[in-house]
Amino acid sequence: MNKANQSSHQKTDIISNAQNLSQLFYQRVQRTPHKTACQYYQSKLAMWANISWQTLADQVGQWQTMLQQLPLQAGDHVAIKLENGPDWLIFDQAAHGLGLVVVPLYVKDRADNLAYICEHAEVKLLLLSDEAAWQDLADVHDQFQNIPILLNKGKKAPKGAQLVSELLTKKEISFQVSDAKGNSLASIVYTSGTTGRPKGVMLSHQNMLANAFNGLQSVDIYPNDLFLSFLPLSHMLERSIGYYLCVMSGAEIAYNRSIALLAEDIQQLKPTVMISVPRIFERIYNKMQIKMASESFFVRKLFQLSTHVGWQRFEYQQQRTAWTPSLILWPLCDKLVASKIKNKLGGRLRVIITGGAALTQSVAHTFISLDLPIVQGYGLTESSPVISVNRLKQNQPSSIGLALPNEQVKIGVNDELLTKGDHVMLGYWKNEQATNDCIDAENWLHTGDQARIDDKGFIYITGRLKEIIVLSNGEKVPPSDMEGAITSDPLFEQVIMVGEGKSFLSALVVLNPKISAPMLQSNDIEKALLQRIAEQTRDFPGYAKIRAVAISPDAWTMDNGLLTPTLKIKRAKVLAYCQDLIDQMYQDHC
Repeated sequence: MNKANQSSHQKTDIISNAQNLSQLFYQRVQRTPHKTACQYYQSKLAMWANISWQTLADQVGQWQTMLQQLPLQAGDHVAIKLENGPDWLIFDQAAHGLGLVVVPLYVKDRADNLAYICEHAEVKLLLLSDEAAWQDLADVHDQFQNIPILLNKGKKAPKGAQLVSELLTKKEISFQVSDAKGNSLASIVYTSGTTGRPKGVMLSHQNMLANAFNGLQSVDIYPNDLFLSFLPLSHMLERSIGYYLCVMSGAEIAYNRSIALLAEDIQQLKPTVMISVPRIFERIYNKMQIKMASESFFVRKLFQLSTHVGWQRFEYQQQRTAWTPSLILWPLCDKLVASKIKNKLGGRLRVIITGGAALTQSVAHTFISLDLPIVQGYGLTESSPVISVNRLKQNQPSSIGLALPNEQVKIGVNDELLTKGDHVMLGYWKNEQATNDCIDAENWLHTGDQARIDDKGFIYITGRLKEIIVLSNGEKVPPSDMEGAITSDPLFEQVIMVGEGKSFLSALVVLNPKISAPMLQSNDIEKALLQRIAEQTRDFPGYAKIRAVAISPDAWTMDNGLLTPTLKIKRAKVLAYCQDLIDQMYQDHC
Protein backbone atom coordinates (compact mmCIF):
# COMPACT_ATOMS: atom_id res chain seq x y z
CA MET A 1 0.00 0.00 0.00
CA ASN A 2 1.43 3.40 -0.90
CA LYS A 3 1.60 6.37 1.45
CA ALA A 4 -1.30 8.16 -0.20
CA ASN A 5 -3.58 5.22 0.41
CA GLN A 6 -2.31 4.87 3.96
CA SER A 7 -3.12 8.47 4.83
CA SER A 8 -6.55 8.39 3.17
CA HIS A 9 -7.39 5.23 5.09
CA GLN A 10 -7.15 7.19 8.35
CA LYS A 11 -10.33 9.12 7.60
CA THR A 12 -13.89 7.91 7.87
CA ASP A 13 -17.10 9.65 6.80
CA ILE A 14 -19.85 7.85 8.71
CA ILE A 15 -23.41 9.15 8.76
CA SER A 16 -24.73 8.48 12.26
CA ASN A 17 -27.89 10.55 12.65
CA ALA A 18 -30.25 9.47 9.83
CA GLN A 19 -33.77 8.67 11.01
CA ASN A 20 -34.62 6.41 8.08
CA LEU A 21 -33.03 4.90 4.97
CA SER A 22 -34.24 7.74 2.75
CA GLN A 23 -32.59 10.33 4.97
CA LEU A 24 -29.40 8.24 4.98
CA PHE A 25 -29.28 8.43 1.18
CA TYR A 26 -30.10 12.16 1.21
CA GLN A 27 -27.25 12.91 3.61
CA ARG A 28 -24.79 10.89 1.54
CA VAL A 29 -25.75 12.83 -1.61
CA GLN A 30 -25.35 16.11 0.27
CA ARG A 31 -21.93 15.14 1.64
CA THR A 32 -20.30 13.68 -1.46
CA PRO A 33 -22.46 14.46 -4.51
CA HIS A 34 -19.72 14.03 -7.12
CA LYS A 35 -17.94 11.04 -5.63
CA THR A 36 -18.44 7.71 -7.42
CA ALA A 37 -21.18 5.70 -5.73
CA CYS A 38 -21.02 2.56 -7.84
CA GLN A 39 -19.61 0.86 -10.91
CA TYR A 40 -21.43 -1.43 -13.30
CA TYR A 41 -20.55 -3.12 -16.57
CA GLN A 42 -22.00 -1.63 -19.78
CA SER A 43 -22.30 -4.60 -22.13
CA LYS A 44 -22.85 -2.51 -25.26
CA LEU A 45 -19.66 -0.53 -24.69
CA ALA A 46 -17.78 -3.47 -23.13
CA MET A 47 -16.53 -1.27 -20.30
CA TRP A 48 -17.09 -0.42 -16.65
CA ALA A 49 -19.07 2.76 -16.02
CA ASN A 50 -19.17 4.97 -12.91
CA ILE A 51 -22.22 6.66 -11.38
CA SER A 52 -21.94 9.48 -8.83
CA TRP A 53 -24.19 9.89 -5.81
CA GLN A 54 -25.79 12.94 -7.41
CA THR A 55 -26.56 11.07 -10.62
CA LEU A 56 -28.18 8.31 -8.58
CA ALA A 57 -30.22 10.93 -6.73
CA ASP A 58 -31.45 12.44 -10.03
CA GLN A 59 -32.57 9.01 -11.20
CA VAL A 60 -34.27 8.31 -7.88
CA GLY A 61 -36.34 11.45 -8.42
CA GLN A 62 -37.36 10.28 -11.90
CA TRP A 63 -38.41 6.87 -10.58
CA GLN A 64 -40.41 8.49 -7.80
CA THR A 65 -42.35 10.53 -10.35
CA MET A 66 -43.14 7.29 -12.22
CA LEU A 67 -44.23 5.47 -9.06
CA GLN A 68 -46.50 8.34 -8.08
CA GLN A 69 -48.37 7.95 -11.39
CA LEU A 70 -49.30 4.43 -10.35
CA PRO A 71 -51.99 3.80 -7.72
CA LEU A 72 -49.57 3.61 -4.80
CA GLN A 73 -49.79 5.20 -1.37
CA ALA A 74 -47.34 5.48 1.51
CA GLY A 75 -47.30 2.17 3.33
CA ASP A 76 -48.00 0.07 0.23
CA HIS A 77 -45.75 -2.90 -0.45
CA VAL A 78 -43.71 -3.07 -3.67
CA ALA A 79 -41.62 -6.05 -4.80
CA ILE A 80 -38.34 -6.07 -6.70
CA LYS A 81 -36.82 -9.00 -8.60
CA LEU A 82 -33.67 -7.64 -10.25
CA GLU A 83 -30.06 -8.70 -10.55
CA ASN A 84 -27.62 -6.61 -8.52
CA GLY A 85 -26.96 -3.22 -10.07
CA PRO A 86 -27.60 0.51 -9.75
CA ASP A 87 -31.30 0.11 -10.64
CA TRP A 88 -31.82 -2.06 -7.56
CA LEU A 89 -30.51 0.78 -5.41
CA ILE A 90 -32.48 3.41 -7.35
CA PHE A 91 -35.79 1.56 -7.00
CA ASP A 92 -35.14 0.86 -3.32
CA GLN A 93 -34.40 4.50 -2.54
CA ALA A 94 -37.28 5.77 -4.68
CA ALA A 95 -39.65 3.52 -2.76
CA HIS A 96 -38.31 4.44 0.69
CA GLY A 97 -38.46 8.15 -0.16
CA LEU A 98 -42.19 7.76 -0.89
CA GLY A 99 -42.81 5.77 2.29
CA LEU A 100 -43.29 2.46 0.47
CA VAL A 101 -42.33 -0.91 1.92
CA VAL A 102 -39.85 -2.91 -0.19
CA VAL A 103 -40.22 -6.67 -0.63
CA PRO A 104 -37.02 -8.09 -2.21
CA LEU A 105 -37.30 -11.31 -4.23
CA TYR A 106 -34.62 -13.80 -5.20
CA VAL A 107 -33.90 -13.70 -8.93
CA LYS A 108 -33.63 -17.49 -9.22
CA ASP A 109 -36.57 -18.48 -7.04
CA ARG A 110 -39.37 -20.73 -8.30
CA ALA A 111 -42.45 -19.11 -9.83
CA ASP A 112 -44.89 -20.64 -7.34
CA ASN A 113 -42.79 -19.40 -4.41
CA LEU A 114 -42.61 -15.87 -5.83
CA ALA A 115 -46.36 -15.85 -6.40
CA TYR A 116 -46.92 -16.98 -2.81
CA ILE A 117 -44.68 -14.23 -1.43
CA CYS A 118 -46.31 -11.50 -3.50
CA GLU A 119 -49.79 -12.62 -2.45
CA HIS A 120 -48.87 -13.12 1.20
CA ALA A 121 -47.08 -9.74 1.39
CA GLU A 122 -50.01 -7.97 -0.34
CA VAL A 123 -47.69 -6.55 -2.97
CA LYS A 124 -49.11 -3.65 -5.03
CA LEU A 125 -46.36 -3.54 -7.71
CA LEU A 126 -43.73 -5.92 -9.05
CA LEU A 127 -40.52 -4.81 -10.79
CA LEU A 128 -38.84 -7.44 -12.99
CA SER A 129 -35.68 -7.27 -15.07
CA ASP A 130 -37.09 -8.02 -18.55
CA GLU A 131 -39.59 -9.98 -20.64
CA ALA A 132 -37.77 -13.26 -19.96
CA ALA A 133 -38.28 -12.76 -16.23
CA TRP A 134 -41.98 -12.16 -16.86
CA GLN A 135 -42.22 -15.30 -18.99
CA ASP A 136 -40.57 -17.28 -16.21
CA LEU A 137 -43.73 -16.52 -14.24
CA ALA A 138 -46.05 -17.62 -17.04
CA ASP A 139 -47.60 -20.40 -14.94
CA VAL A 140 -48.69 -17.90 -12.30
CA HIS A 141 -49.55 -14.86 -14.45
CA ASP A 142 -53.16 -15.04 -13.34
CA GLN A 143 -52.07 -14.29 -9.78
CA PHE A 144 -50.60 -10.94 -10.89
CA GLN A 145 -53.61 -9.61 -12.82
CA ASN A 146 -54.45 -6.90 -10.31
CA ILE A 147 -51.03 -5.30 -9.83
CA PRO A 148 -48.76 -3.34 -12.20
CA ILE A 149 -45.86 -5.36 -13.62
CA LEU A 150 -42.88 -3.20 -14.60
CA LEU A 151 -40.02 -4.45 -16.77
CA ASN A 152 -36.73 -2.67 -16.26
CA LYS A 153 -35.46 -3.44 -19.78
CA GLY A 154 -36.93 -4.21 -23.16
CA LYS A 155 -38.07 -2.67 -26.45
CA LYS A 156 -41.73 -3.66 -26.44
CA ALA A 157 -43.97 -4.40 -23.51
CA PRO A 158 -45.48 -7.92 -23.54
CA LYS A 159 -49.07 -8.53 -22.55
CA GLY A 160 -49.66 -7.88 -18.86
CA ALA A 161 -46.55 -5.75 -18.30
CA GLN A 162 -45.24 -2.22 -18.85
CA LEU A 163 -41.77 -0.98 -19.70
CA VAL A 164 -40.07 1.38 -17.28
CA SER A 165 -38.56 3.27 -20.24
CA GLU A 166 -42.06 4.18 -21.48
CA LEU A 167 -43.16 5.50 -18.09
CA LEU A 168 -39.99 7.19 -16.84
CA THR A 169 -39.80 10.98 -17.16
CA LYS A 170 -36.70 12.52 -18.73
CA LYS A 171 -37.00 15.71 -16.66
CA GLU A 172 -34.59 16.53 -13.87
CA ILE A 173 -36.59 16.14 -10.67
CA SER A 174 -35.36 16.41 -7.10
CA PHE A 175 -35.96 13.25 -5.15
CA GLN A 176 -38.33 13.20 -2.21
CA VAL A 177 -37.10 12.34 1.27
CA SER A 178 -39.35 10.45 3.66
CA ASP A 179 -40.00 11.61 7.21
CA ALA A 180 -40.86 8.07 8.33
CA LYS A 181 -40.00 7.26 11.93
CA GLY A 182 -37.14 4.86 12.59
CA ASN A 183 -39.41 2.18 14.01
CA SER A 184 -41.74 2.15 11.01
CA LEU A 185 -41.81 -0.81 8.63
CA ALA A 186 -39.24 -0.49 5.82
CA SER A 187 -39.06 -3.95 4.30
CA ILE A 188 -40.53 -7.44 4.45
CA VAL A 189 -37.81 -9.97 3.71
CA TYR A 190 -38.85 -13.56 3.18
CA THR A 191 -36.46 -16.10 4.62
CA SER A 192 -35.23 -18.55 2.02
CA GLY A 193 -36.13 -21.33 4.44
CA THR A 194 -34.79 -24.88 4.27
CA THR A 195 -38.21 -26.22 5.29
CA GLY A 196 -41.79 -25.13 4.59
CA ARG A 197 -43.04 -21.84 3.23
CA PRO A 198 -40.83 -18.79 3.83
CA LYS A 199 -41.81 -16.37 6.59
CA GLY A 200 -41.90 -12.61 6.03
CA VAL A 201 -39.44 -10.88 8.34
CA MET A 202 -40.57 -7.33 9.10
CA LEU A 203 -37.60 -4.98 9.34
CA SER A 204 -37.80 -1.34 10.32
CA HIS A 205 -35.60 1.52 9.15
CA GLN A 206 -34.00 1.51 12.59
CA ASN A 207 -33.26 -2.22 12.38
CA MET A 208 -31.14 -1.88 9.26
CA LEU A 209 -29.57 1.48 10.14
CA ALA A 210 -28.54 0.20 13.58
CA ASN A 211 -27.05 -2.97 12.16
CA ALA A 212 -25.00 -1.10 9.54
CA PHE A 213 -23.78 1.42 12.13
CA ASN A 214 -22.87 -1.31 14.62
CA GLY A 215 -20.97 -3.07 11.84
CA LEU A 216 -18.94 0.08 11.19
CA GLN A 217 -17.90 0.10 14.86
CA SER A 218 -16.50 -3.41 14.39
CA VAL A 219 -14.74 -3.28 11.00
CA ASP A 220 -13.28 0.00 9.73
CA ILE A 221 -14.60 1.02 6.31
CA TYR A 222 -13.32 4.09 4.47
CA PRO A 223 -14.58 6.28 1.62
CA ASN A 224 -11.90 4.92 -0.75
CA ASP A 225 -12.88 1.29 -0.11
CA LEU A 226 -14.35 -0.65 -3.02
CA PHE A 227 -16.93 -3.33 -2.26
CA LEU A 228 -17.57 -6.06 -4.82
CA SER A 229 -21.28 -6.89 -4.77
CA PHE A 230 -22.11 -10.42 -5.92
CA LEU A 231 -24.39 -11.96 -3.27
CA PRO A 232 -28.02 -11.21 -4.21
CA LEU A 233 -29.32 -7.95 -2.75
CA SER A 234 -32.38 -9.91 -1.64
CA HIS A 235 -29.98 -11.50 0.88
CA MET A 236 -29.85 -9.33 4.02
CA LEU A 237 -26.09 -9.73 4.46
CA GLU A 238 -25.47 -8.11 1.07
CA ARG A 239 -28.22 -5.53 1.52
CA SER A 240 -27.28 -4.29 4.99
CA ILE A 241 -23.50 -4.63 4.79
CA GLY A 242 -22.82 -4.49 1.04
CA TYR A 243 -25.27 -1.63 0.36
CA TYR A 244 -26.62 0.40 3.33
CA LEU A 245 -23.26 0.26 5.12
CA CYS A 246 -21.64 1.66 1.95
CA VAL A 247 -24.12 4.53 1.84
CA MET A 248 -23.45 5.18 5.52
CA SER A 249 -19.65 5.12 5.11
CA GLY A 250 -19.33 6.59 1.60
CA ALA A 251 -17.60 3.49 0.23
CA GLU A 252 -17.93 2.59 -3.44
CA ILE A 253 -19.83 -0.45 -4.75
CA ALA A 254 -18.94 -2.43 -7.88
CA TYR A 255 -21.57 -4.84 -9.19
CA ASN A 256 -20.34 -8.23 -10.36
CA ARG A 257 -21.56 -9.22 -13.84
CA SER A 258 -22.32 -12.81 -12.84
CA ILE A 259 -20.99 -15.57 -10.60
CA ALA A 260 -19.48 -17.20 -13.70
CA LEU A 261 -17.40 -14.03 -14.23
CA LEU A 262 -16.62 -13.45 -10.56
CA ALA A 263 -12.94 -14.41 -10.81
CA GLU A 264 -12.47 -12.15 -13.85
CA ASP A 265 -14.30 -9.23 -12.22
CA ILE A 266 -12.20 -9.54 -9.06
CA GLN A 267 -9.01 -9.29 -11.08
CA GLN A 268 -10.29 -6.33 -13.11
CA LEU A 269 -11.87 -4.31 -10.30
CA LYS A 270 -9.41 -5.16 -7.50
CA PRO A 271 -11.86 -4.71 -4.60
CA THR A 272 -10.70 -3.90 -1.08
CA VAL A 273 -13.75 -5.43 0.66
CA MET A 274 -15.83 -8.50 -0.14
CA ILE A 275 -18.97 -9.90 1.50
CA SER A 276 -19.17 -13.61 0.79
CA VAL A 277 -20.73 -16.91 1.74
CA PRO A 278 -18.32 -19.75 2.62
CA ARG A 279 -19.19 -21.76 -0.48
CA ILE A 280 -17.29 -19.33 -2.72
CA PHE A 281 -14.04 -19.90 -0.83
CA GLU A 282 -14.70 -23.61 -0.43
CA ARG A 283 -14.80 -23.88 -4.23
CA ILE A 284 -11.56 -21.93 -4.59
CA TYR A 285 -10.00 -24.13 -1.92
CA ASN A 286 -11.08 -27.33 -3.68
CA LYS A 287 -9.60 -26.10 -6.96
CA MET A 288 -6.35 -25.34 -5.15
CA GLN A 289 -6.33 -28.84 -3.65
CA ILE A 290 -6.86 -30.44 -7.05
CA LYS A 291 -4.09 -28.31 -8.57
CA MET A 292 -1.69 -29.11 -5.71
CA ALA A 293 -2.26 -32.84 -6.19
CA SER A 294 -0.85 -32.59 -9.70
CA GLU A 295 2.16 -30.45 -8.77
CA SER A 296 5.70 -31.63 -8.10
CA PHE A 297 6.88 -32.73 -4.66
CA PHE A 298 8.84 -29.47 -4.31
CA VAL A 299 5.82 -27.26 -5.09
CA ARG A 300 3.60 -29.19 -2.66
CA LYS A 301 6.19 -28.88 0.10
CA LEU A 302 6.63 -25.16 -0.59
CA PHE A 303 2.87 -24.65 -0.33
CA GLN A 304 2.76 -26.59 2.95
CA LEU A 305 5.67 -24.56 4.32
CA SER A 306 3.97 -21.30 3.33
CA THR A 307 0.70 -22.19 5.06
CA HIS A 308 2.59 -23.38 8.14
CA VAL A 309 4.69 -20.23 8.43
CA GLY A 310 1.72 -18.07 7.46
CA TRP A 311 -0.38 -19.51 10.27
CA GLN A 312 2.42 -18.94 12.78
CA ARG A 313 2.65 -15.36 11.55
CA PHE A 314 -1.12 -14.89 11.93
CA GLU A 315 -1.11 -16.27 15.49
CA TYR A 316 1.84 -14.03 16.36
CA GLN A 317 0.05 -10.97 14.93
CA GLN A 318 -3.02 -11.88 17.00
CA GLN A 319 -0.73 -11.91 20.07
CA ARG A 320 -1.60 -15.51 20.86
CA THR A 321 1.93 -16.92 20.39
CA ALA A 322 5.49 -15.73 20.78
CA TRP A 323 7.82 -14.84 17.92
CA THR A 324 9.56 -17.82 16.33
CA PRO A 325 12.61 -17.88 14.01
CA SER A 326 10.57 -19.56 11.25
CA LEU A 327 8.81 -16.21 10.70
CA ILE A 328 11.96 -15.04 8.95
CA LEU A 329 10.85 -17.24 6.05
CA TRP A 330 7.57 -15.34 5.54
CA PRO A 331 8.83 -12.77 2.96
CA LEU A 332 10.03 -15.66 0.78
CA CYS A 333 6.80 -17.64 1.26
CA ASP A 334 4.80 -14.54 0.47
CA LYS A 335 6.75 -13.85 -2.72
CA LEU A 336 6.67 -17.44 -4.03
CA VAL A 337 3.20 -18.55 -2.92
CA ALA A 338 0.90 -16.20 -1.00
CA SER A 339 1.26 -13.12 -3.23
CA LYS A 340 0.32 -15.14 -6.32
CA ILE A 341 -2.94 -16.26 -4.74
CA LYS A 342 -3.67 -12.78 -3.39
CA ASN A 343 -3.11 -11.31 -6.85
CA LYS A 344 -5.66 -13.71 -8.31
CA LEU A 345 -8.11 -12.07 -5.90
CA GLY A 346 -7.17 -8.59 -7.06
CA GLY A 347 -4.23 -8.00 -4.73
CA ARG A 348 -5.93 -5.27 -2.67
CA LEU A 349 -8.34 -7.12 -0.39
CA ARG A 350 -8.27 -5.51 3.04
CA VAL A 351 -11.10 -7.50 4.60
CA ILE A 352 -13.29 -10.43 3.54
CA ILE A 353 -16.41 -10.98 5.62
CA THR A 354 -18.06 -14.40 5.37
CA GLY A 355 -21.45 -15.34 6.74
CA GLY A 356 -24.65 -17.23 6.00
CA ALA A 357 -23.12 -20.59 6.95
CA ALA A 358 -20.14 -21.98 8.84
CA LEU A 359 -16.74 -21.59 7.19
CA THR A 360 -14.89 -24.92 7.25
CA GLN A 361 -11.81 -24.61 9.44
CA SER A 362 -9.43 -26.11 6.90
CA VAL A 363 -10.56 -23.49 4.37
CA ALA A 364 -10.26 -20.61 6.84
CA HIS A 365 -6.87 -21.85 8.03
CA THR A 366 -5.48 -22.07 4.50
CA PHE A 367 -6.59 -18.65 3.27
CA ILE A 368 -5.68 -16.83 6.49
CA SER A 369 -2.26 -18.51 6.36
CA LEU A 370 -1.84 -17.06 2.88
CA ASP A 371 -2.46 -13.55 4.23
CA LEU A 372 -6.06 -13.20 3.06
CA PRO A 373 -7.94 -11.23 5.75
CA ILE A 374 -11.02 -13.42 6.23
CA VAL A 375 -13.25 -12.70 9.23
CA GLN A 376 -16.21 -14.92 9.90
CA GLY A 377 -19.49 -13.45 11.12
CA TYR A 378 -22.93 -14.69 12.05
CA GLY A 379 -26.48 -13.50 11.85
CA LEU A 380 -30.06 -14.06 10.79
CA THR A 381 -32.50 -12.25 8.53
CA GLU A 382 -34.44 -11.68 11.76
CA SER A 383 -31.49 -9.70 13.20
CA SER A 384 -31.03 -7.41 10.17
CA PRO A 385 -28.80 -9.59 9.89
CA VAL A 386 -25.44 -9.40 11.71
CA ILE A 387 -25.15 -10.44 15.36
CA SER A 388 -21.42 -11.04 15.63
CA VAL A 389 -18.21 -10.82 13.63
CA ASN A 390 -14.51 -11.35 14.15
CA ARG A 391 -12.31 -8.27 13.99
CA LEU A 392 -9.13 -8.05 11.97
CA LYS A 393 -7.07 -7.66 15.15
CA GLN A 394 -9.29 -10.00 17.18
CA ASN A 395 -9.81 -12.89 14.80
CA GLN A 396 -10.55 -16.35 16.16
CA PRO A 397 -11.40 -18.28 12.96
CA SER A 398 -13.06 -21.19 14.77
CA SER A 399 -15.57 -18.75 16.27
CA ILE A 400 -18.24 -16.48 14.82
CA GLY A 401 -16.56 -13.54 16.51
CA LEU A 402 -17.62 -11.00 19.08
CA ALA A 403 -21.08 -9.49 19.38
CA LEU A 404 -21.47 -6.18 17.55
CA PRO A 405 -21.46 -3.08 19.77
CA ASN A 406 -24.94 -2.19 21.07
CA GLU A 407 -26.15 -5.75 20.46
CA GLN A 408 -26.62 -7.99 23.48
CA VAL A 409 -26.10 -11.75 23.40
CA LYS A 410 -26.50 -14.47 25.99
CA ILE A 411 -26.86 -18.23 26.25
CA GLY A 412 -30.38 -19.41 27.08
CA VAL A 413 -32.06 -22.72 27.78
CA ASN A 414 -30.54 -25.71 25.93
CA ASP A 415 -27.49 -23.57 25.15
CA GLU A 416 -29.47 -21.50 22.64
CA LEU A 417 -27.90 -18.22 21.51
CA LEU A 418 -30.17 -15.24 22.18
CA THR A 419 -29.78 -11.61 21.12
CA LYS A 420 -31.45 -8.30 21.93
CA GLY A 421 -31.17 -4.77 20.55
CA ASP A 422 -32.30 -2.36 17.85
CA HIS A 423 -31.29 -4.91 15.22
CA VAL A 424 -34.05 -7.38 16.17
CA MET A 425 -36.96 -7.53 13.73
CA LEU A 426 -40.44 -6.17 14.38
CA GLY A 427 -41.83 -9.68 13.89
CA TYR A 428 -43.15 -11.95 11.13
CA TRP A 429 -45.68 -10.50 8.71
CA LYS A 430 -49.17 -11.88 9.42
CA ASN A 431 -47.79 -14.60 11.69
CA GLU A 432 -48.16 -13.62 15.33
CA GLN A 433 -47.61 -17.17 16.59
CA ALA A 434 -44.27 -17.49 14.81
CA THR A 435 -43.27 -14.08 16.21
CA ASN A 436 -44.11 -15.12 19.76
CA ASP A 437 -42.20 -18.36 19.28
CA CYS A 438 -39.10 -16.44 18.16
CA ILE A 439 -39.13 -13.31 20.37
CA ASP A 440 -39.82 -13.83 24.06
CA ALA A 441 -41.52 -11.55 26.58
CA GLU A 442 -38.20 -9.85 27.40
CA ASN A 443 -37.55 -9.10 23.68
CA TRP A 444 -34.76 -11.66 23.30
CA LEU A 445 -34.59 -13.10 19.80
CA HIS A 446 -34.12 -16.87 19.87
CA THR A 447 -31.71 -17.83 17.09
CA GLY A 448 -32.32 -21.59 17.14
CA ASP A 449 -28.55 -22.14 17.21
CA GLN A 450 -26.70 -23.59 20.16
CA ALA A 451 -23.56 -21.78 21.22
CA ARG A 452 -21.03 -21.08 23.92
CA ILE A 453 -19.30 -17.80 24.77
CA ASP A 454 -15.74 -17.89 26.08
CA ASP A 455 -14.23 -15.59 28.69
CA LYS A 456 -13.05 -13.16 25.98
CA GLY A 457 -16.52 -12.85 24.45
CA PHE A 458 -15.93 -14.99 21.36
CA ILE A 459 -19.03 -16.93 20.35
CA TYR A 460 -18.84 -20.52 19.10
CA ILE A 461 -21.74 -22.25 17.38
CA THR A 462 -21.97 -25.79 18.78
CA GLY A 463 -25.11 -27.08 17.06
CA ARG A 464 -28.63 -26.37 15.96
CA LEU A 465 -31.62 -27.13 18.12
CA LYS A 466 -33.61 -28.58 15.24
CA GLU A 467 -30.70 -30.09 13.31
CA ILE A 468 -29.25 -32.56 15.77
CA ILE A 469 -29.17 -36.22 14.81
CA VAL A 470 -30.10 -38.44 17.75
CA LEU A 471 -28.93 -42.01 17.24
CA SER A 472 -30.88 -44.94 18.63
CA ASN A 473 -28.30 -45.28 21.42
CA GLY A 474 -29.04 -41.73 22.58
CA GLU A 475 -25.84 -40.15 21.24
CA LYS A 476 -26.41 -36.68 19.77
CA VAL A 477 -24.53 -35.58 16.66
CA PRO A 478 -24.63 -31.99 15.25
CA PRO A 479 -24.29 -32.78 11.54
CA SER A 480 -22.99 -29.46 10.23
CA ASP A 481 -19.42 -29.82 11.53
CA MET A 482 -19.03 -33.30 10.05
CA GLU A 483 -20.55 -32.20 6.75
CA GLY A 484 -18.11 -29.29 6.60
CA ALA A 485 -15.19 -31.60 7.31
CA ILE A 486 -16.19 -34.00 4.55
CA THR A 487 -16.69 -31.29 1.92
CA SER A 488 -13.18 -30.00 2.61
CA ASP A 489 -12.18 -32.99 0.44
CA PRO A 490 -12.68 -31.72 -3.15
CA LEU A 491 -14.14 -35.10 -4.12
CA PHE A 492 -17.35 -34.21 -2.26
CA GLU A 493 -19.41 -31.35 -3.65
CA GLN A 494 -22.32 -31.72 -1.20
CA VAL A 495 -23.00 -33.88 1.86
CA ILE A 496 -25.86 -34.58 4.22
CA MET A 497 -25.55 -36.70 7.34
CA VAL A 498 -28.27 -39.30 7.99
CA GLY A 499 -29.02 -41.33 11.10
CA GLU A 500 -31.96 -39.99 13.09
CA GLY A 501 -33.23 -42.87 15.23
CA LYS A 502 -30.79 -45.28 13.59
CA SER A 503 -27.97 -47.27 15.16
CA PHE A 504 -25.23 -45.61 13.08
CA LEU A 505 -24.50 -42.62 10.87
CA SER A 506 -24.49 -42.63 7.08
CA ALA A 507 -23.91 -39.98 4.44
CA LEU A 508 -25.61 -38.87 1.25
CA VAL A 509 -23.09 -37.29 -1.10
CA VAL A 510 -22.84 -35.46 -4.40
CA LEU A 511 -19.46 -36.08 -6.03
CA ASN A 512 -17.32 -33.67 -8.00
CA PRO A 513 -17.71 -34.96 -11.58
CA LYS A 514 -14.26 -33.69 -12.61
CA ILE A 515 -12.37 -35.95 -10.24
CA SER A 516 -14.77 -38.78 -9.37
CA ALA A 517 -14.72 -40.62 -12.72
CA PRO A 518 -11.84 -43.03 -11.86
CA MET A 519 -13.38 -43.85 -8.50
CA LEU A 520 -16.75 -44.64 -10.08
CA GLN A 521 -15.05 -47.49 -11.95
CA SER A 522 -14.03 -49.12 -8.67
CA ASN A 523 -15.46 -52.53 -7.80
CA ASP A 524 -16.03 -51.36 -4.25
CA ILE A 525 -16.78 -47.65 -4.54
CA GLU A 526 -18.50 -47.49 -1.15
CA LYS A 527 -15.36 -48.71 0.60
CA ALA A 528 -13.25 -46.15 -1.27
CA LEU A 529 -15.65 -43.33 -0.37
CA LEU A 530 -15.83 -44.40 3.28
CA GLN A 531 -12.04 -44.33 3.46
CA ARG A 532 -11.97 -40.76 2.14
CA ILE A 533 -14.72 -39.75 4.58
CA ALA A 534 -12.90 -41.43 7.49
CA GLU A 535 -9.79 -39.38 6.72
CA GLN A 536 -11.77 -36.15 6.97
CA THR A 537 -13.69 -37.13 10.14
CA ARG A 538 -10.93 -38.82 12.13
CA ASP A 539 -11.04 -36.12 14.83
CA PHE A 540 -14.72 -36.71 15.64
CA PRO A 541 -15.89 -39.03 18.46
CA GLY A 542 -15.99 -42.77 17.82
CA TYR A 543 -19.79 -42.93 17.95
CA ALA A 544 -19.86 -40.44 15.05
CA LYS A 545 -18.23 -42.91 12.64
CA ILE A 546 -19.95 -43.07 9.25
CA ARG A 547 -20.62 -46.65 8.26
CA ALA A 548 -22.50 -46.25 4.98
CA VAL A 549 -22.53 -43.84 2.05
CA ALA A 550 -24.76 -43.36 -0.98
CA ILE A 551 -24.28 -41.18 -4.05
CA SER A 552 -27.16 -38.89 -4.98
CA PRO A 553 -28.17 -39.29 -8.65
CA ASP A 554 -28.32 -35.49 -9.06
CA ALA A 555 -26.66 -32.43 -7.58
CA TRP A 556 -28.82 -30.45 -5.15
CA THR A 557 -29.64 -27.17 -6.87
CA MET A 558 -32.11 -24.31 -6.79
CA ASP A 559 -33.59 -25.59 -10.05
CA ASN A 560 -34.66 -28.90 -8.53
CA GLY A 561 -35.80 -27.23 -5.33
CA LEU A 562 -33.14 -28.82 -3.10
CA LEU A 563 -31.06 -25.69 -2.51
CA THR A 564 -32.17 -22.30 -1.23
CA PRO A 565 -31.22 -19.07 -3.07
CA THR A 566 -28.62 -18.54 -0.34
CA LEU A 567 -27.01 -21.90 -1.22
CA LYS A 568 -28.27 -23.74 1.87
CA ILE A 569 -29.28 -27.36 1.44
CA LYS A 570 -32.94 -28.08 2.10
CA ARG A 571 -32.22 -31.01 4.36
CA ALA A 572 -35.77 -32.36 4.67
CA LYS A 573 -36.37 -32.21 0.92
CA VAL A 574 -33.07 -33.92 0.09
CA LEU A 575 -33.86 -36.67 2.59
CA ALA A 576 -37.27 -37.17 0.95
CA TYR A 577 -35.74 -37.04 -2.54
CA CYS A 578 -33.17 -39.71 -1.62
CA GLN A 579 -35.39 -41.83 0.64
CA ASP A 580 -34.92 -44.97 -1.44
CA LEU A 581 -31.14 -44.62 -1.20
CA ILE A 582 -31.38 -44.14 2.56
CA ASP A 583 -33.58 -47.21 2.98
CA GLN A 584 -31.12 -49.24 0.94
CA MET A 585 -28.15 -48.08 3.03
CA TYR A 586 -29.74 -49.20 6.27
CA GLN A 587 -31.04 -52.41 4.75
CA ASP A 588 -27.56 -53.34 3.51
CA HIS A 589 -25.89 -52.44 6.81
CA CYS A 590 -28.47 -53.55 9.34
